[in-house]
Amino acid sequence: MNTNCKDFVRFIVEEAPKHNKAKVEEAASKKYNFVKDRKVYHNQYFAVRFSYSKSSSESFSNTVLSLSALEKYDKIPFFVVLVRHMADNLILLANTTFLKKISHSSQELSMTNIKGSFNGSDIMRDYGGKLNSPNNFDYLFAIHQGLEWEDNLMRLVDATSNIRGINQKFSPSEKELQIIYDSIKRATEFTESLNFNVLKDDLNERSNKCRNEILIASHIENTNIRGRLIESLITANDEERQFLINNLKDLENALPSYDTKNGLGDYHVEYPNADTYTDIKTKVIYLNSNPKAYNIDKFLKQMADSRSVFMFFFIGIDERNIFNTLLCSVYHGKLIDNTILQSHWAGRSTRGAAQFNGTAIDEMLKEAEFKNDIDFTKAEKFIKGLLER
Repeated sequence: MNTNCKDFVRFIVEEAPKHNKAKVEEAASKKYNFVKDRKVYHNQYFAVRFSYSKSSSESFSNTVLSLSALEKYDKIPFFVVLVRHMADNLILLANTTFLKKISHSSQELSMTNIKGSFNGSDIMRDYGGKLNSPNNFDYLFAIHQGLEWEDNLMRLVDATSNIRGINQKFSPSEKELQIIYDSIKRATEFTESLNFNVLKDDLNERSNKCRNEILIASHIENTNIRGRLIESLITANDEERQFLINNLKDLENALPSYDTKNGLGDYHVEYPNADTYTDIKTKVIYLNSNPKAYNIDKFLKQMADSRSVFMFFFIGIDERNIFNTLLCSVYHGKLIDNTILQSHWAGRSTRGAAQFNGTAIDEMLKEAEFKNDIDFTKAEKFIKGLLER
């Protein structure tokens, strides 16, 4: 999180008035130049909803906000501050990643109909063993940035009482299961073929055509918008790329903040020995982030195609330039070891999403000589674990 967010958290915990919600709102608004949108106070860096409790408990059942209202602020840190009559102020992260379910008026909630509100009791107090508290906000928001609105909406639709998600787990046939496991061999053969170098050179050439623009885009704070813009710059044809470059400033605000495409990867190229699907990931090494890897069901379904190979093209950016790029198989041993499968995603209807430990990608980008290291046994065990979710 940026320094403005950290200063606000410190203010609420250490300096803000206590026990009186109106006084806390007034002091915070004056200090942080908030705009008020109904129940939400916000600026360009974060948003906050203030609530009140007469007790000293950390539990509260107050209705916090509608899900449709939260959507407007979900790309920046969204805090809930509980002002307690008998205790100090409590602050929680309440972005969609940290909601267990939607409680009120949610019977019509679906992927295409955003309905319902969440209560204070619907906010997770523990996420994967990390408390939802100021000491962990950096770590938690980095996880949230690696997921997308669509991912969390799918989970919330499924988790909300009497609601069933429209997306269901991919259930492969026996033949498809074998093809999925065979994707390890396909990946190995492709990374050792001449076409691997053809694809790598193609992506590097595309990156070089918009190198300056990628560096400009890397300073966009919102990770989803930054990633979408850089992906578009690289995958576009020359005419489309020039349009993006000419309108770079405006396009930052125009691009959607989450991925709406239905397929796997950003860049699809067919070769005689494989159909490749490559996901483009920008890694700004001085920023803490755990980028989304893929939707697990989409990944398994694509790997059930007998020609599919899935790759990641990592672009490493430091304070000054693009310092390295990597074309990496999804089955690279270090990627597998650093794939985070969100435990709260293991629901009834989908297997959820996977993320990467961003520190591991930083380390790979700094390797003197990168090589695709695919261990068949490790990859097979990994696929088995995905299928069993």
